[in-house]
Amino acid sequence: MSFSERLRELDGHAQAELVRTGELSQGDLLRAAIERVERLDGSLGSVAITSFDRALAQADEPDGLRPEERGPLHGVPFLLKDLGPTVAGLEATMGSRFLKGFVPAQGSELTDRFEAAGLRVLGKARTAEFGVLPTTENTAQGATVNPWDHARSAGGSSGGSAAAVAAGLVPVAHANDAGGSIRIPASNCGVFGLKPTRARTPLGPAVGDLMNGLAAEHVVSRSVRDSAAVLDAISGPAPGDPYWAPPVAAGTFARAVAAGPGRRLRIAFSTRAGSGGRLDPACATAVRAAAALCAELGHEVVEAEPAVAFTDLVEPFLVLWAAGVSSAISSYALLSGRTPEPGQFEELTWELYEQGRSLSAAGYLLAVSTLQRAARGLAGFYEDEDERQGPGSRRGYDVLLGPVTSEPAPPLGTFSVGTPRQQLTRAVEFCHETPLANLTGQPAMSVPLHWTEEGLPVGVHATGRFGDEATLFALAAQLEQARPWAHRLPGPGHPRMETRSC
Repeated sequence: MSFSERLRELDGHAQAELVRTGELSQGDLLRAAIERVERLDGSLGSVAITSFDRALAQADEPDGLRPEERGPLHGVPFLLKDLGPTVAGLEATMGSRFLKGFVPAQGSELTDRFEAAGLRVLGKARTAEFGVLPTTENTAQGATVNPWDHARSAGGSSGGSAAAVAAGLVPVAHANDAGGSIRIPASNCGVFGLKPTRARTPLGPAVGDLMNGLAAEHVVSRSVRDSAAVLDAISGPAPGDPYWAPPVAAGTFARAVAAGPGRRLRIAFSTRAGSGGRLDPACATAVRAAAALCAELGHEVVEAEPAVAFTDLVEPFLVLWAAGVSSAISSYALLSGRTPEPGQFEELTWELYEQGRSLSAAGYLLAVSTLQRAARGLAGFYEDEDERQGPGSRRGYDVLLGPVTSEPAPPLGTFSVGTPRQQLTRAVEFCHETPLANLTGQPAMSVPLHWTEEGLPVGVHATGRFGDEATLFALAAQLEQARPWAHRLPGPGHPRMETRSC
């Protein structure tokens, strides 16, 4: 096995440790990742834009830091999703023909924080056009395939990032999530993906809020500790942000990973059908097996579900979605000096753009108030015991387990069939209850615990209290230790996950 191949199964911490101890230089690590991208990505389609020379130049620049002053992921190869945060001077297309060749003059706060943590941006990962669909198949760049089955979807909209991490091109990659776009591709590709609490990470300087708070920025990764370390590095408001998430009770997310839950958690699980009225047996099996594992680890596990369901909130959610897509296209039209035309976009993207332009202010605010009312109704499911009610009163749940999607990774082309409205309906059905955490702002994650008999990964969804990513990280680390996954790689010569539950 080649040197570059051996690095594929190492997470970011392990790769950075090779640099810290002097076994490798940053340049060695980056050149190995570049070799993997050039050798393997032709069949995956995960990388949209490369910036190899820029990353190597950064690695060669003296940073003036002593080894002990560098973060746990210093020098690690990284991909930025081609949607959202920008790098000054590097093309940004948002997965659309409309922006082909557009080079922003300004970078993003989030990019600065990634790079301040020592992550080296090798390029941009492919995305669904403007993040619209839960698959990464855009006509501007082509399809990103699932590393475990090239006839299936890697998920979306962060499918390029998840496929690259799953295939071992890089150990961690940027992703964002306004309706499941971190967690869905993480589930499809068998990697770890956590959507943080609303406003945990900055969106500036271009915007302070996206889709009334639906969108959150973070990463997908091979390991839980990598995810926690990145969130520690990028968390916190930037000057002028409209609002921000509460402080981290554990001090740091890395500390929560190292310490574990530290107590018996109260965990609910549910396998109720989503908006499509169905749930694939493999997804239900994954949830029940995860619930059994949590009980085996000593937690209190109860089958229960909140009264609030995404099924009842699809229409107001789509109002925000259409408004967000329309706003994003209009913003980039101003930045690029271009005029949007229907032939430059996917049919569904253009329909959402036009729908968003036709919305009334009153209709938009009604949708916002409806979703905020639902969020308040859901909060009680997670509340702690109310001491005013006396001993024995009902205590809320720490975590809710459920499916990430209504089925495992579907075949490529699944979401391009029919009219734009039919495509959108199919996408909503596939997303199951996952967008609910975007509506409420709660942290949620996909944990890769299950593989089907056909060798497809199926993530398990876990939602926590608002502001409490620490509990999710602690539980995820405990699950990872019980059922490790980071060493699993698709492709010849590498073991697939066992097909038994968990």
